[in-house]
Parts: sequence; structure tokens; C-alpha cells
Amino acid sequence: MKIENIKTFGDLKKAGFEYKTIKEELRRNLLQKLLKKETVFEGIHGYDYSVIPELERAILSKHNINLLGLRGQAKTRLARQMVSLLDEYIPVVAESEINDDPFRPISRFAKEIVEEKGDKTPIEWLHRDERFSEKLATPDVTVADIIGDVDPIKAANLKLTYADDRVIHFGMIPRANRSIFVINELPDLQPRIQVALFNILQEGDVQIRGFKLRMPLDVQFVFTANPEDYTNRGSIVTPLKDRIGSQILTHYPDDIKTARTITEQETAEASATKEKIYVPELAKDIVEQISFEARNSEFIDAKSGVSARLSITAFENLLSTAERRALQNGEDKTSVRLSDFMGIIPAITGKVELVYEGEQEGASEVAEQLINSAVKSQFENYFPKIEKLHKESDVDPYANVVAWFFEESGFELLDTLSDTEYKRQLNKIEPLEQLVKKHVPDISAKDKLFYKEFVLWALSEYKKLSKHNLGDGLQFRDVYGGYISGL
Repeated sequence: MKIENIKTFGDLKKAGFEYKTIKEELRRNLLQKLLKKETVFEGIHGYDYSVIPELERAILSKHNINLLGLRGQAKTRLARQMVSLLDEYIPVVAESEINDDPFRPISRFAKEIVEEKGDKTPIEWLHRDERFSEKLATPDVTVADIIGDVDPIKAANLKLTYADDRVIHFGMIPRANRSIFVINELPDLQPRIQVALFNILQEGDVQIRGFKLRMPLDVQFVFTANPEDYTNRGSIVTPLKDRIGSQILTHYPDDIKTARTITEQETAEASATKEKIYVPELAKDIVEQISFEARNSEFIDAKSGVSARLSITAFENLLSTAERRALQNGEDKTSVRLSDFMGIIPAITGKVELVYEGEQEGASEVAEQLINSAVKSQFENYFPKIEKLHKESDVDPYANVVAWFFEESGFELLDTLSDTEYKRQLNKIEPLEQLVKKHVPDISAKDKLFYKEFVLWALSEYKKLSKHNLGDGLQFRDVYGGYISGL
């Protein structure tokens, strides 16, 4: 029987529907997906052997869940994707405030309707997308917000005394009955509010303003928390932690490849709108490397974490930097340059929490250092290691490039250079062409200019050349030549 034909409780019984809790529903649907070897959590990368198996085990165990991890680790996204494990539609008593199941009504309203009308009780169908509620824990959240309170306006309109339980206005949790309820940043919830959750988690009932209510709510709770919050702003009270079935630790991507997959997924729309901007594969790796460098930087608070959003916004800024230059030069297409990375600094400074030493350095300076460190880390994947000192018998592969700068007064790569001028400038350095051709012979012509600039940045990081920010571009010079020539 089609659900649109099931309009009463009697129709529901004839169709063979049976009562089941939300946790049983999630468990059953997860088991079916696992048996069919279907992907349960779409678009979640890097968690295949860690977080996702633990989350699936928690669902199979019918546990309430706490996702514990630093910022930007897809905690909320995981919680939202649990909706896909719900049945597409469930029956509820028509006009019920708290999604009463006709087989087991729990509100006074639904109980009276079922008792009065029996099999003729009207039924409505609730889609799974409507069975997800989310609340950000803020210090101003009250018990009335999440559980409920007496409503004097309702009492006046219905001409009821405060002793009548019909004057109760249900909060967010009772209204999320038979739904997934997420509380984000749980430690920010005041301890007295956390205490109010004890009974709901353990016994499944609510207590409102002294009313003797026995409402066995059917809710799948998912909490998210940042371990930093345990010390800086608040904590999860111990009895509440004890009532949460599974605590699952999330983490950042373990490698550049996984990080790139996440960024490409999240920036697909931005990339589509800027399809005429070519981005070398190396540039994408450097964007991800910046986040890895930030997580290990002595200037950045490791306890705060470095969100995956850093790479996402940095990549978007990188595309926009190249796009802006192309528009200024009247070009309909262009390629990302390494010097365009100076345009992503605003995307970095807002995503990291600096320690005292970092504050002394300055946010922009720290961001620039992260870019330089990322270049340095990636360089050894493509070119021979740059040694500070060489034995006389050793051949320095970069000697000819450095010598070229020794003989020149300076070399500038301005931000406003057209693609033609940019190419002409870099092609002036003949030893650079030979170096790139020798060590990365398989790269495309589109990528070659990026690799050439890449070598210059790396040489400056290893103090073989000097690099100066001119404001409107970069200048590369020999480290000692300027002193010798008096410049």
C-alpha cells in the first residue's frame, strides 16, 4: 500500500507497519547498507579506517554519540549525514507537536486522540529531512529553550490554570522526538543546562516546571565538542559524559592527497566559475602543504587546530588572485603563478590562532613564513636537496642559476605582468630552463613557468638568493652581489 493511501491508524495497521525506535531504525538501515557494501557517509575523506568504522559501530550499538575533535574536522557534516540512515517517511499522529508515533503516543494530545478515535486517528507522514534538529551551544541557552516551560499566553488563551499540563510549551528536544538532535560545541553549554540532559539521556523522559510528566522521548543524540573547550571555555560535566555511549575522536587528513581531495570537493563550484584559470598540480600540493606547516608551526597554537577551511579559502583566494590579474591585463585566460600565493595571506591569517611568539612576529609575517615553508617542503619532492656547504669535489646543480644572478643587478616578477611578459622574464634565466628540463622532464609546457619560479623561491629559502617583497611584486637577487657592486 502506498503511503499516500494510508491516512488513518487503521490503514497503518493493515499495511503491516510496526513500532520501532529511531536507534533501531538507524541500526537496521545501516546494516542493509553495509550488506550491500554501499557508501554510508558520502564526501567524507580520510576517515575510512578510523572515524567512520567507529561511528558505524556506535550506531549499531544504539549509542548516543560525542564527536570530539579540533575545528574543521567534519564533525557536524558527519552528524548531518546520519539523516540518510533514516526511513524516508514515518507515520505521526496528525497535528502532534512532538511527532507522536500512533502505536506509542506519549503526549497528552496524542493519547487523547488515539483513545477517542482509535483506528480512525488521522495520520501524517514525516520526511527524514524534517527529522534533524541542530542547536549551537551558547552561554545564553536556557532549560526552557531545549526542554520546555509553562506558557502563560497559552494558559490565558485556553483559560487553563498552571496546574494543567496543557499549558506546557515544549522545547527543542521534545519537538525533536523520533529525530536526530545535534548539540554543537557541547562544552559551551552551561553546567546547569548539561545537568538538565541527564534524565533525557538515561531514562528518556523530561521534567518541566515540576509537572510529573513521563514522556519517554525517542531521540538520537549527537554531540560535537572541541578538546580546547575543556580548558578554555568550559567542560562536559562528568555524569553527562558517562551517559554518552560512544566518544569518537576525529582528526585532520594524514596526507596531502587526502587533503587535496577534500579541497577539490569543497571548491568545485569556485573552480567551475573560473574554468579559464589553469592551476598546476604542484600549486594544489603547496596549498595543502601550508595547512600541514601551520599545524607544526611554533607560532600557532596547536591546541586550537588548523581547520580544513584554511586550504579551501586559500585555494579560492589563489584562483581570484589569478583572475584579477587576468582581468587587469585584458586576458581571457591565465595560469596560477607562485607569486599569486601572496594573495592568499588574508585567507591564512583569519584561520590560525597565534601564540605569544606568533603575535610578536605578526599574523601576515607568520602567514608568509608558512607559504615559504610549504615551498621548501615540497621542493625536495622534485629537485635535488639544496646544501648550504659543498665539498670541492661535489657538483652544485644550482651553481649556474646562482651565478646568473651574481652577474645581474636584479630580477623582478611584478604582479601586473601579462602572461607574455611573465614568460619572457623567466625565460631570460637560461640555467633555470636547463635545471627544470633535467630534473622534471615530464611536466607540461603549462607547468614549466611555475616550476621555474618554484626553484627561485626555494633558492631564496635556502639563502642561495635573496627575495624581497616590493609591494607590487617580488625581486630576486644574488645574496652577495649587491654588497660587492655597492648596490
